[in-house]
Amino acid sequence: MGTKLIIDTDPGVDDAFAIALAAVSADVELLGVTTVFGNVPLTSTTANARRLLQLCDRPDVPVAAGAARPLVYRNPHTAGFVHGADGLSGRSETLPEATRPLENGDAVSLLVSLLEASDEPVTIAPIGPLTNIAALLAAHPGVREKIARIVIMGGGIERGNSTAAAEFNIWSDPEAARRVLTEDDVPCVLVPLDITHRCAIDRAWLAKLAASGPLGAALERLTADYTAYYSRVLGFDGMVMHDAVAVAEAISPGILRTEPYPVNVDCGAGPARGMTVVDRRKLARDDPEASPGRTVEVAVDTDLDALRQFVLDRLSGGHR
Repeated sequence: MGTKLIIDTDPGVDDAFAIALAAVSADVELLGVTTVFGNVPLTSTTANARRLLQLCDRPDVPVAAGAARPLVYRNPHTAGFVHGADGLSGRSETLPEATRPLENGDAVSLLVSLLEASDEPVTIAPIGPLTNIAALLAAHPGVREKIARIVIMGGGIERGNSTAAAEFNIWSDPEAARRVLTEDDVPCVLVPLDITHRCAIDRAWLAKLAASGPLGAALERLTADYTAYYSRVLGFDGMVMHDAVAVAEAISPGILRTEPYPVNVDCGAGPARGMTVVDRRKLARDDPEASPGRTVEVAVDTDLDALRQFVLDRLSGGHR
């Protein structure tokens, strides 16, 4: 079947694109989806994930709800002003009702059962706050050997978005992010804002998606509030599909070029809270012991046109 994948998510418009990308790709075995608070509250992210899987005709994929708040400090705000109050530009109810019931267990329970049942290592793509994944690694260390990679959308090298220093997913639960990014023996790839912003798509790309068929048209209809926000950020009529960039790497390892850097997370109470500290000093790269962070693969570049076409082709039905 190809890549065995679990997505941990807080849909979110870009999460919707990411879930659909995995759900319709023939070379992906989407084992499950777990949800977390983030862009909107947990009840909405969970409902959105279930409806999106139904849209993709994937009622076979189990969904379990996870953390409704960060590990330590309550999150100051969600991102409804970016994604719309329901997370999907006010259009969530235009999606089909899910036919598969929500799993009785929580997100960590589902993650454990799916990992333990797999006959080969599984890629996990956390594309929201890392609370569920931190809880998994802390409470169930025995599953580490079943994890092929954790491909994280989060952080920033030169920029933040929730604050000048911090990206939303990491800022939403810095303690969880530090727990995951400094975990020994679990390969991590960090896909930061620096690369996802470069992969932004324009109105012409969205028009091609909308014209591709029912799925593409439904996804494009979810983008109104999101593109209104990002058009101001980008300076052109378009949007950033952050999470779909990370899931593209989860599906097709190497579609993003990565470099190994020590990475840590600022968990202090000051203005740098939630900042991903990516140590690019030559000394740190030559001698990881010289830096307090754990070395992870950080996505730094890609063939931008090829990446955009990869996502468009798959969402348009080119790999089913």
